[in-house]
Amino acid sequence: MLLVWLYGVMVVGAVSRSVVQIATEFDKAPLAYSLSAVAGLVYGFITYSLVRGGERARRAALVCCAAELAGVLIVGTWTLADPSAFPDATVWSDYGMGYLFIPVLLPITAMFWLRKSHKAP
Repeated sequence: MLLVWLYGVMVVGAVSRSVVQIATEFDKAPLAYSLSAVAGLVYGFITYSLVRGGERARRAALVCCAAELAGVLIVGTWTLADPSAFPDATVWSDYGMGYLFIPVLLPITAMFWLRKSHKAP
């Protein structure tokens, strides 16, 4: 239940942030704002999968969490290696530092829980 709640908070944060930024200043940092919108969609799908339950939803959430972690690591590294490519931060910038590193910790925790819950009787 805690994972669902945390992912729900991330959906609201990422989607609301990207909607405002895309609507008001998209030309300032289109890549950053688009990546924040993608992050929000990924968080939304994971939240839906966790709420839905079942084996198929568990597998889908596991795949999306792995993709989310890859995205955080790629974008986080990219923002450190080439800061000029990101005039404004994304949800995944600096490995989610602006979100207390929750974007990098959450998928790791979720994948651990999803794998562990699969093995439970």
